[in-house]
Amino acid sequence: MCAMNPSAAAAAGEAEARIPRTAASVAGWIRRCLREEQPRSKSLIVTILGDSIVPCGSAIWLGDLIGLLEPFGVNERLARTSTSRLAEEGWIEARRDGRRSRYALTPSGTARFEHAFQRIYAPPLEHWDGMWTQVVLLREDTGAQDRADLRRELQWEGYGLLAPGIFLHPAANLPALEEILDRLELRGRAVVLQGRAAGSPDAPNAAALADQCWALDACAQEYRRFLTRFEPLLRLLDAGEALSPADAFVAQTLLIHAFRRVSLHDPRLPAPMLPSDWPGHAAYRVCRELYRRTEAATWRHLTARVSGLAGSPGLGLAVFQHRFEA
Repeated sequence: MCAMNPSAAAAAGEAEARIPRTAASVAGWIRRCLREEQPRSKSLIVTILGDSIVPCGSAIWLGDLIGLLEPFGVNERLARTSTSRLAEEGWIEARRDGRRSRYALTPSGTARFEHAFQRIYAPPLEHWDGMWTQVVLLREDTGAQDRADLRRELQWEGYGLLAPGIFLHPAANLPALEEILDRLELRGRAVVLQGRAAGSPDAPNAAALADQCWALDACAQEYRRFLTRFEPLLRLLDAGEALSPADAFVAQTLLIHAFRRVSLHDPRLPAPMLPSDWPGHAAYRVCRELYRRTEAATWRHLTARVSGLAGSPGLGLAVFQHRFEA
């Protein structure tokens, strides 16, 4: 690493001294956040598309995307490589206009984003009617690869493993389950059952079953890490610290990027099945409050930096119009 020469260091110090204390404080939090954990470029692009571009129903010029990635330390070469890989994986597709490329979601990419929305922006499940969904994979005509594929997909969807080949969830998304079974060609080799356990949904055995079927301790630890990282930013804003549009965009992107990572691994169990001090609820409240504080300034930054955005956020796909509603 090259050291800054004394005259340059002095100039930088004078420049920072001229910045209002509020902006310097928020900028300092952003610098620390990026220094402690640099987001991976491809995953960061998914976050930016999902939170900033897709809700407007928009495509984005590659040059504009490169500009949005710059504050996160992603250079042009890495941005181009990561975008190409997302296209190869079927998330996005390029629309050529002369020598320029404009990227938009593919139909399958749109479906994945809409599904992920429910796992990121929707509030925790406070109530439960006691209904369970159980998936039983029949042993006949199912090989080891079939079982492994189904286990991976259902655990990503939040299902717990009750016994080999038996999965359950207390708040299942049935259309998503049907899509998984169809895609894996297991519709005729799996039985889907629904029913209620005897007793109240608040019965202690429901919480005991949650401990048995889901790795809640690991998920709770990730939520606590999230709170440790983002509660200081909320305290800054509570104390009256200001956000420039550029800093608001970076802060909001880091916020959703981090919350997406933990929430997509959360089985999203109903509150009666969770410990009373479950940190996921506090993490959601912090994320929602910070998002509300940054959304307007972020939109000003996006409309200034991304061609073709106009109006207000959330006017594109209807599913994105209700982010973090109580």
